[in-house]
Amino acid sequence: MTGAGADPEAGPAREFVVEADGGSRGNPGPAGYGAVVLDAATGETLAEAAEYLGVVTNNVAEYRGLVAGLRAARELDPDATVRVRMDSKLVVEQMSGRWKIKHPDMKPLAAEAARVFPPGRVTYEWIPRAENKHADRLANEAMDAGARGERWSPSTSTADLDTGRSAGGRTATDGGARAGSGTGAETGAASAARTGAPGAARPPAEPTVPAESTVPAEPTTPAEPKVPAEPTAPGATGSAADPTAAPGASASDTAGTRGAGADAGPPAARGDATGAPGPAGGRGAGAVEGQAAVGGARSTSGGSAVRGGAAAAGPAGPEAGPRPDAATEAAAGSGAPGSAGSSTSSQAAASADVRAAKTVASPGWGPPDMGAPATFVLLRHGETPLTPQKRFSGSGGSDPSLSAAGREQAEKVAASLARRGTVQAIVASPLARTRETAGIVAARLGLEVAVEDGLRETDFGAWEGLTFGEVRERYPDDLNAWLSSPDAEPTGGGESFAATGARVAATRDRLVAAYAGRTVLLVSHVTPIKTFVRLALGAPPESLFRMELSAASLSAVAYYADGGASVRLFNDTSHLR
Repeated sequence: MTGAGADPEAGPAREFVVEADGGSRGNPGPAGYGAVVLDAATGETLAEAAEYLGVVTNNVAEYRGLVAGLRAARELDPDATVRVRMDSKLVVEQMSGRWKIKHPDMKPLAAEAARVFPPGRVTYEWIPRAENKHADRLANEAMDAGARGERWSPSTSTADLDTGRSAGGRTATDGGARAGSGTGAETGAASAARTGAPGAARPPAEPTVPAESTVPAEPTTPAEPKVPAEPTAPGATGSAADPTAAPGASASDTAGTRGAGADAGPPAARGDATGAPGPAGGRGAGAVEGQAAVGGARSTSGGSAVRGGAAAAGPAGPEAGPRPDAATEAAAGSGAPGSAGSSTSSQAAASADVRAAKTVASPGWGPPDMGAPATFVLLRHGETPLTPQKRFSGSGGSDPSLSAAGREQAEKVAASLARRGTVQAIVASPLARTRETAGIVAARLGLEVAVEDGLRETDFGAWEGLTFGEVRERYPDDLNAWLSSPDAEPTGGGESFAATGARVAATRDRLVAAYAGRTVLLVSHVTPIKTFVRLALGAPPESLFRMELSAASLSAVAYYADGGASVRLFNDTSHLR
């Protein structure tokens, strides 16, 4: 399209403001972008663009939004000058030439953006997220439409109205292509005021910035775990009223009940023997982000995103996704561009950014160029017939399949994971109950299931199929030794706590290497899942006596390139309610 600036009789070239944003509910996960072109003089909305992108990362979505916004501006006037305003410091600094572009997915997008207008006609500036609501709303509308299996439609968009701008004179575009135009002028003063350029934080001279990183800005604290009055066997399961109930066994979903699980939950090997990742006090140890590891920390309310550390306190639903900017920008030496999306004040956002920056810069955090972590979503299998009977059920017993209740649990967790859209691969223990659970989830997600022997449950030897009380009655000395030392084996040559821990640690290392930067569902059992969590926290073996793990529960641990780990979720059963 030829714009007014192409005609020599039309006077000086126009100036546009392009505001762009992108989001990914999972990073990578279901993603979309939004972009708006404004008249720099009046603040009038001239064009909008939005598109659902499928599964990509947050940074790729932001770059796609930038390209779409620049293309929409060029269609209006190819001779215009453009001022790009974005809340992603990563994109702004990279496109300004001050930061290097390392990630292979973003290099071609950056080059594409640079070709839309001739060099020198486009400038970039950072704005707080609170000032980028229009583009943000468009991105969320596109993602919402994609979740419904639809394309974003400009006719149903309320982004212009919801952010205080009129739709008069707007040209709406879907996927960057013009869809139509209108006439009219904007009457509100809010849009004109938004074209003022806020001062961006000054970047360091030679920052090294990760392409993608997800770091909890403000970790929340999980509920204090229940601690039995006296050490009891982690192998069997029992009610809380039973003093012989196994603290390591799975609990039922009812508060105060210790265990409807069939798997045992013994402590694993000591941390120094199994190579627990990361130093004490390292990357986000002990941080819990509600559903952040599974559904991310980005949520929507009425189509408007809530982003940043404040949003991570509650569980995130299917419309959630992490924003890597806080970690990226704070680690690079400048304040993060925003925190809680519900804030209407730049000052409040800046205050939250300072807190996030202090968290990221605290001792134990690694360098800022480690990339996205390998995230393990840990799913305990559904119930088996042995679960309500509270019996030891390891890898050396009858290998039961799921019960009807267990299959229903697996269907519920499959539906929940499908809504979140973050899982990229599935790996399961070789036992029947885990393979069946994994198969139900895989069918819903359209993925294959890989089998990993290291995820199997502990072998409980002669105790397989027995209750804790029966083991105490028949093998009291062996049971006492087993409870006292991680090197003791169950009666009949079962697997010791130390052996289980070493096996799980080796499995962890193999899977982290194989799935670096990806989100993987590991379908396993009580002991291995607790061991993943214990090693990530650097906790002693006896800590497993203080954990509950319900059937079909979700936990999550992220592993970074520096060897650090972050526990992001533990024993979540909200999908079963």
